[in-house]
Amino acid sequence: MTVAFFIAATVVTILQYIRVRERRLLPLMALFAFTALGHSLGDSGWARVVHMAAGSAALALLVMLSPRHPPHHG
Repeated sequence: MTVAFFIAATVVTILQYIRVRERRLLPLMALFAFTALGHSLGDSGWARVVHMAAGSAALALLVMLSPRHPPHHG
């Protein structure tokens, strides 16, 4: 059930990306896809690696969503 949820979330994110072409959706899509793959691998060593990739995608999304401030010249 968990894997199916994350696969569905990946598909919905792909469809949204196709519709709006928003680059910030790409790390979100990767997060869902890696999470689905990690859950499907069970407790293997590869599952841990894939879950780390999901976490990395989440951090990339965080960076992309963080506001940028112009440098302060003082």
